[in-house]
Amino acid sequence: MKLIDSKTYQNLAKAYAGECQARTRYKFLEHGARQQDYTAMADLICDVITQEFNHARMLYTFIETACSDTIENIDIQSGYPFKQKWNLIENLKLAAEDENNEATKIYPEYAKTAKEEGFKDIEGLFNNLIQVETCHKSTFEQLYNQMKNGTMYKKTKVIKWKCADCGYEEELKEAWTECPLCQAKQGAVLIQIEDNN
Repeated sequence: MKLIDSKTYQNLAKAYAGECQARTRYKFLEHGARQQDYTAMADLICDVITQEFNHARMLYTFIETACSDTIENIDIQSGYPFKQKWNLIENLKLAAEDENNEATKIYPEYAKTAKEEGFKDIEGLFNNLIQVETCHKSTFEQLYNQMKNGTMYKKTKVIKWKCADCGYEEELKEAWTECPLCQAKQGAVLIQIEDNN
C-alpha cells in the first residue's frame, strides 16, 4: 500500500494539525505564566512548546514522503480541544488532559493502524510520541497540582532552591519571595518537577 492512499497518511495529517495546535495553546499558557511573573514555569512550558514543534516537524517529514510532487491540501476531520480559557491554573489541568488523550488514545490507535498497514517507521514514531506526551502530561499535572495545593515554592522538607536569573542557591523549606542576590521575584525560582520514569 502506498502511504498517500492509506489511513496512516490521514492520521499523520491529523497528528500534525494536533501538534501545531498544541504548540499554540501552550504558547498561550507560557504567555499567561510570564504575565503572572512565573518565569521559571514559563521556561518549562517553553521547552514543551519546542518539543511540540519538533513533533510537528517529524510528522510533516513523513507526510512529504508520500508524494514526489507537491501535495495538495489534505482534507481531515478530527476533534481538537478548544476548552482553554485565560486561566493559568485551569489551563495547566486541561493541558495535562490533552496530553493524556494523545498518549493513551490517539497515538496508540495511530500506531496500531500504521503497523497494520505496514508502515513500521511511522508506527515507531507514534510509539515514541506516546512516551514524550506521557512526560508532558506529568509535567502539566505536577505544575497544576503544585499551584492548586500551594506547594510550588513551599515543601515539607528542606530542598535546594535556585534562582534561574542569577544562579543563587539556598537550602530551605520555602523559596524566597525575592532573590537575595538579584532581587528577582519568586517566579524565577526553578520549579521542582519529579521524574516519574
